[in-house]
Amino acid sequence: MVATRLRTEILEGVLKPGEWLRQEALSKQHGVSQTPVREALKQLAVEGLVEDVPYRGVRVVVLQREDVEDLYACRALIESRAARFAAAQITDDEIDELEALYLEMVRCPVPEGLNEYRELNRKFHGVITAASRRPFLVRNLAQLWSAFPTMLWSNVPRVAEASAPGRDEPDTSEHAEIVAAFRQRDPERAARAVHHHIEAACISLLGAMESQEVTGPPTTQVGAVADRDSSGPAE
Repeated sequence: MVATRLRTEILEGVLKPGEWLRQEALSKQHGVSQTPVREALKQLAVEGLVEDVPYRGVRVVVLQREDVEDLYACRALIESRAARFAAAQITDDEIDELEALYLEMVRCPVPEGLNEYRELNRKFHGVITAASRRPFLVRNLAQLWSAFPTMLWSNVPRVAEASAPGRDEPDTSEHAEIVAAFRQRDPERAARAVHHHIEAACISLLGAMESQEVTGPPTTQVGAVADRDSSGPAE
């Protein structure tokens, strides 16, 4: 129960990157002894959501540049492969669903509707993955998306509630190209379009990380009063 609650708070951005998780405070907050809290933190550490810092305690993991690079590289590889298989066997209904999601994203106002846009984007990529009919790819992409992108974007405050600089128009054209590739049922074009789309998103996010003012990781502890925004799904 404690692990589930903490996992949800981390993935939804309630608990911020670098936030210290003190066992005593958590046990009082959740109405349990420190033993289940300790076990929950161990479980979350195995999942990569928290880290144990020697002599200091446990905190929500802070993603570094190399983590972002590796995450997007994995997505680009797996999702482009899924797109290649999907293009060869996607149904008319699935293509219609893909295009409908794209059109909803186009109509979605940004930044006020950014969370809705990001959820539509998650569904858009999910249609492609499901259409691949490749269980291994589906499982692995589901695992990547389980902690990504809500937790990832919490690490970059300037884009948690706004688009990455210069991404609105390219993002729209890239999604349009993906839909067009599936309309033609062209596996190679679909794979290239998805791969390019994910690489471009990665470059934008890395740029935002580099330009972000370096202030060090948050030090707010559980139980303290803090302003907390909610970061939704992202590309």
